[in-house]
Amino acid sequence: MKGIILAGGSGTRLYPLTLVTSKQLLPVYDKPMIYYPLSVLMLAGITEILIITAPSDLPLFERLLGEGTQWGLSFEYAVQPKPEGLAQAYIIGADFTKGEPSALILGDNVYYGHGLSDLLAPGNLCSPGATVFAYRVNDPERYGIVEFDDGGRALSIEEKPRAPRSNWAITGLYFCDERAIEIAANLKPSGRGELEIAEVITAYLEWGQLDVKRMGRGMAWFDMGTHDSLVEASMFVQTLEKRQGLRIACPEEIAYDQGFITHEDFVNLGKKLEKSTYGQYLLKVANERA
Repeated sequence: MKGIILAGGSGTRLYPLTLVTSKQLLPVYDKPMIYYPLSVLMLAGITEILIITAPSDLPLFERLLGEGTQWGLSFEYAVQPKPEGLAQAYIIGADFTKGEPSALILGDNVYYGHGLSDLLAPGNLCSPGATVFAYRVNDPERYGIVEFDDGGRALSIEEKPRAPRSNWAITGLYFCDERAIEIAANLKPSGRGELEIAEVITAYLEWGQLDVKRMGRGMAWFDMGTHDSLVEASMFVQTLEKRQGLRIACPEEIAYDQGFITHEDFVNLGKKLEKSTYGQYLLKVANERA
């Protein structure tokens, strides 16, 4: 399975912060925003990842992330000339996925919770078909909303409804088989002028091959599309890291835990950043696990 991170768009809702840089490069407490969705793909065991971004931001992502080899990963890059909907990521990434299943994650999403790795394990994903994740929200009109029947099965999905049928939002993580590309390629722009990801997911729903997993109270999800949500996510990360002494969404540590890099690689990554508290944390972890 291959991974796609959609980090395009102009981030207009975060102006003036995003007038000079990509939203997905803004800090979420102690690390760039894109580290958080990247860590989710890594926890799912995915090592080949396509990063889609705006043309003007591409050099910035390449400077930050490189080819991914430092974390035992392989990065490729593609541009989204004009934001035309989330489903456009499948069209842009068609050559990259080459008929394989893929995990698409939005570059401004944070996931956290005990058991997240188990939730993302291949054995828990619908195959053939698609698996998405729902999270209860107070403002459902801002999201794609899934309606469930009494047995917990998904009945319908609607993008940013005026009259939501539930409070369960579809989060920005989509595991789909190879048919997602064909579905997206045949979509027509919605009334909002976008290729809607909800229509891709609805196709799997109509085939009876959609698994919607509800994230429980022990899990957290942030969609950082506003100034308030950006601050809330940063404060959440700060609180957990200070209380536990552990870092959230640390690619170096995840790469080591997943066996993508060796202990020596891990130590060297820490040494490169040792003047920062981030690098000191890496060296501390490396020493504890020596």
